[in-house]
Amino acid sequence: MPTEALSLVPKSEAKQSMKDFKSDQEVRWCPGCGDYAVLAAVQGFLPELGLARENITFVSGIGCSSRFPYYMNTYGMHSIHGRAPAIATGLAAARRDLSVWVVTGDGDALSIGGNHLIHALRRNVNLKILLFNNRIYGLTKGQYSPTSEAGKITKSTPMGSLDAPFNPVSLALGAEATFVARTIDSDRRHLTEVLRAAAQHPGTALVEIYQNCNIFNDGAFDALKDKQRAQEAVVRLEHGRQIRFGTPWAEDEGGDGLGRLGVVRDPATGDLDAVDVTVEGTDRVLTHDAHAASPATAFALSRLADADTLHRTPIGVLRSVRRPVYEDLMADQLDTAVERSGKGDLGALLAGNDTWTVVG
Repeated sequence: MPTEALSLVPKSEAKQSMKDFKSDQEVRWCPGCGDYAVLAAVQGFLPELGLARENITFVSGIGCSSRFPYYMNTYGMHSIHGRAPAIATGLAAARRDLSVWVVTGDGDALSIGGNHLIHALRRNVNLKILLFNNRIYGLTKGQYSPTSEAGKITKSTPMGSLDAPFNPVSLALGAEATFVARTIDSDRRHLTEVLRAAAQHPGTALVEIYQNCNIFNDGAFDALKDKQRAQEAVVRLEHGRQIRFGTPWAEDEGGDGLGRLGVVRDPATGDLDAVDVTVEGTDRVLTHDAHAASPATAFALSRLADADTLHRTPIGVLRSVRRPVYEDLMADQLDTAVERSGKGDLGALLAGNDTWTVVG
């Protein structure tokens, strides 16, 4: 899979399989945890890239998801709380021959790590960030997190959370991220498709993964996983196709076999809403453009879902645009500095003229 994002990373000489990416460590998450599905998807997908395993690195912070590097037969680092994007930024900048992945959770990335995340996104560092969102603190046993819905009853909010939750996709779009997507742990095919698109993207790619914590927040995403309810709740985004969802409008009813609901823009407010196309027709239904220069429509799509019920939740790639990658700009700047001034002398810098004598 020769792509611009992976062009500097050495390829593997041998054909690889999922087994090659499994470490010898026992996977120790709670039975039934959604992390298992994500791990299997990543291990099954990475052989497609054809990259040498020693040139792939996973960096994590603190949380249940942050055990991920232990289970990958690649290089990795289980780092410190919230700082995975900062550490990964340094690694990606210093080693452009690596494919660097960040694995984080809603608490790790959006609480103590919030600043590190948004600055990695705005810089467009060549990182692939997998944000596992289970809307709860799992590792510390069930406190509310930055993505928990308002009124959430937990051990730390016995009378209900007073905080308005973050929408990670909206946050990333507001930080001018060049690639933003959302997927679900139980949808292996969709998860793999989104991971593939993220890997191909040059620059920062953020993938929010709705992940079930069956111990402390079980069933948080049931509305998106139950086949019948998901038809009305999940809005699947595909570039170049009308944004339609809901039960199909059957051809024998004069329909086109696509969803009966379509996403339209309110001409008065500019907000997005869903209408019944069997009544209003399809002329106003938006066609998804993931490559639009402005993030305005992608942001409006990210706000379509109800924060409590998750009704009308968009999944897929919301935005994928090109912008210069941070490491490339930095390398060009360093080359220019060397051309102008010659190679630097670190010793001379440390022993330069700006020194002081301390008199006791």
